[in-house]
Amino acid sequence: MQYSTFGNTGVKVSKLGFGAMRLPMHQVDGKSMVNDELAIPLMRRAFDLGVNYIDSAPYYNDKQSEIAVGKAIKGYRDKVYITTKNPIENDSGADWTKRLESSLKQMDTDYIDFYHFWGIGRKGFRHWETLTDGPLQAAQKALDEGLIKFLSFSYHDSAENLRYIADSGRFSSCLIQYNLLDRSNEENLAYMKEKGMGVVVMGSVAGGRLGAPSEVIRGLLKDKPASTAEMALRFVLANENVNVCLSGMENIAMLEENVKIASKTGHLTADELTQVKSMMEENKKLAELYCTACDYCKPCPANINIPHLFGMMNTHKVYGLTEHAKKAYAEMMRGEGWTKSADAAQCTECGECEKKCPQKLPVMAQLKETHEILAS
Repeated sequence: MQYSTFGNTGVKVSKLGFGAMRLPMHQVDGKSMVNDELAIPLMRRAFDLGVNYIDSAPYYNDKQSEIAVGKAIKGYRDKVYITTKNPIENDSGADWTKRLESSLKQMDTDYIDFYHFWGIGRKGFRHWETLTDGPLQAAQKALDEGLIKFLSFSYHDSAENLRYIADSGRFSSCLIQYNLLDRSNEENLAYMKEKGMGVVVMGSVAGGRLGAPSEVIRGLLKDKPASTAEMALRFVLANENVNVCLSGMENIAMLEENVKIASKTGHLTADELTQVKSMMEENKKLAELYCTACDYCKPCPANINIPHLFGMMNTHKVYGLTEHAKKAYAEMMRGEGWTKSADAAQCTECGECEKKCPQKLPVMAQLKETHEILAS
């Protein structure tokens, strides 16, 4: 396993981190539960293979991830760094502390190594800075008392707003999204490192999209990787500004394959990295020919989220991730997933979308094509 110094913390962290959000589950008396017989040996195998950074959160795995992680670290506590998150549901510092105390109890530990303000943005953070007894003051008290060793944050706001939070000087590390399909935080990775912060990347396989087979993605390199997921991991690991690449590993085979990849050096040469980025830029331009996701076509009278559906179609058409695109479309038709939309077959051909599209795209024809391909 390869390791790096985590910002100014002095801590050495493994290049591969264990994302404890997809632990094996099973049904017990009609309830979905973490399967301890599989999950705990899986995490301990990761520790034995050199993975020393494990990331959890209160709501992962039907609110059971922290408990499972707490069980797994028994006998390994001095060898691994555990992280979890505070959802900051209100402005109360006292409530912030209660949520921290709940996580400490769930994980059965006296302290958390890297404790995250969960999914914060610039607007919320600026508001907390104005409070007297808010979350930021509670966090400082927890640091002073040793309940947490380092304060961190995870981030889903726009890339241009990230630096304001980093410049506050309150955080030792950050958890941000970065992958082959989404490089919007690429400059921020370097900025975080310059600020002396540890940098952890989530979404390295783009929420599972890059875990699906794609000859387009594998073909980014002359010597094709064994899988699309390997290409995705190597791309993130090749970035010198990334300390930890998180992966939500579900089984021993996936774990051992990822450890094998993360244990190598020289994931991509400078020329290969330039080539990969150039080819992905060309793919992005191709995707924009189909839809730029400007949202001018919304709202649709038939409740079709047109940009969202066309994004799925680009996943298939441009990136060759057909298996994932079809799965995502099927889940959407069942009403699952974060983004809600009627399926493309519900189009009434009213033509309102085409009147508003600045690219003058044949939206109705593309919707028909989308349903024919993704629902097949």
